[in-house]
Amino acid sequence: MRRMALLTDAEVTVALAGLPGWSRQGDTILREFEFAGFPEAVAFVARLVPGAEAAAHHPDVTIHYRHVTVSYTTHDERGLTEKDVAGATMAEGARAPVP
Repeated sequence: MRRMALLTDAEVTVALAGLPGWSRQGDTILREFEFAGFPEAVAFVARLVPGAEAAAHHPDVTIHYRHVTVSYTTHDERGLTEKDVAGATMAEGARAPVP
């Protein structure tokens, strides 16, 4: 299995600068999204599924009524990699349904 390089602290800082609302907690990047209600929150999580499956990289997701927390880490590498930044970017695109 091909290993991915861990991002340096500087690379994580640069990546997060391009992802407003995302923050780092240890070896995880995360963001809380807020929606009008529970159905919209669940629909957002459903929109994450195709991209996560295609990338074979799945976020940890917590739903609290209309608040959804999405977090990424690369468990196999025990840290943050480009896969996590790509996942966060994909989550940003899933915020609203495509018209």
